[in-house]
Amino acid sequence: MARGVPKAVIEMLHNVPLFSACNKTELRTIANLGTPLTVADGTLLTEQGKPAFEFFLMVEGAARCEIDGTKVAEFGPGDFFGEMALLDKGPRHATVTVEGQAEVLVLDSSEFSRLLDTSPSIGRKLLSALAQRERQNASIHH
Repeated sequence: MARGVPKAVIEMLHNVPLFSACNKTELRTIANLGTPLTVADGTLLTEQGKPAFEFFLMVEGAARCEIDGTKVAEFGPGDFFGEMALLDKGPRHATVTVEGQAEVLVLDSSEFSRLLDTSPSIGRKLLSALAQRERQNASIHH
């Protein structure tokens, strides 16, 4: 049985664009996935070229995303990353480093699969975000 989820957590998840189309039942399911972590300044969350085992959702704080040493994005509350390598089982595409202290929700590969099974809207939003990121990355490298 799922543990109780505070209303504030449900509201926070609903405000994350990835989860905004989810109903309260779906949001409760999502809230019961993953492990919340506090991470220190300078912590590498992902490293380009390395194997992938997790998906990350930024809850508080910021992180810098670099590809081949070039900053390509900044992640803040509500942003997510790590989905590409879990979807294709390939190596990490980018290095993401925490700037300052941050709070993240970390989902392992089986929890990530359950997340996708929870709501078709999440899968569609992940695909859209992935396509947008690839377009941005292509423009940087050309």
